[in-house]
Amino acid sequence: MVNSIEDTTPLQLDTLILQKKISQGDLDGIDIFSEQILNRSRSTSERDHLVEARVRMDRALLGMIEVELIGAELRWCVDRLHAICPGSPLHGLALLNLANWHRNAGESMMSLIVHADISREEGHPEDIIGLSRLEAARIYVTLNDLDPAMRHLWSSRQYFTNNGMPSESLVASLEWLDLALEEVSESAPSMESRLENAAPRGMSGATWIPSNPQDVKTIVEELLPVLTRDLSGIQRNDIGLIIDSSNILGFNEWKNVLLERIEEIQDPRVLDVLQS
Repeated sequence: MVNSIEDTTPLQLDTLILQKKISQGDLDGIDIFSEQILNRSRSTSERDHLVEARVRMDRALLGMIEVELIGAELRWCVDRLHAICPGSPLHGLALLNLANWHRNAGESMMSLIVHADISREEGHPEDIIGLSRLEAARIYVTLNDLDPAMRHLWSSRQYFTNNGMPSESLVASLEWLDLALEEVSESAPSMESRLENAAPRGMSGATWIPSNPQDVKTIVEELLPVLTRDLSGIQRNDIGLIIDSSNILGFNEWKNVLLERIEEIQDPRVLDVLQS
């Protein structure tokens, strides 16, 4: 919200303190503190539209307003931030919050519409876009609309990788692989081709396109070194996906890596499959 601490106004400094308290879960007295900051942001002497939008968003998310007003409040924050700092990280965060509110309210299509407003063309940072695409993919999965789900997962993985977010990239890759293994075909288009040729649709529907084995190979070879750093744990569905990929593609090298370290594996289901 500020370029440097030297340029920070007393109101902005208190807002930074508020953000730190929230991030640390220190919510004692936060309602009163945030309301004081909000009132100051609206005052003649300290008027600050950006602080007002940020604090109103935080108060809505923390349930400091009436439940039936939260959606409208989050929409107000989106519209205000779009007016004063479109494409900024804060604007992107406001859109993510509004989209998640719609999803939690059971309004999946409205959530997807909000996610569509987060884009590179609008100037949003890639980490925000990646998070948006991941959440949109999960919504498409619940709608059984699996073609866009796979495209959004692939896209989010790329955004996360490009921005040094390995944990998030790992999650997106695993969720993509879980869908991809439903059907693998040599004649299927690559994910890059599917992204390039994707066209807007009027309505969502149950869609499916098989995955290309080369894409599966790319993902597994990225995942394998990460997942095999530690093979312990009694619920390792991620390792199971590697075994399934090995069986489906007939690429035994991946399964052999696991067999060589079978004594480290604790998941009984994985052990049964490997030893069968």
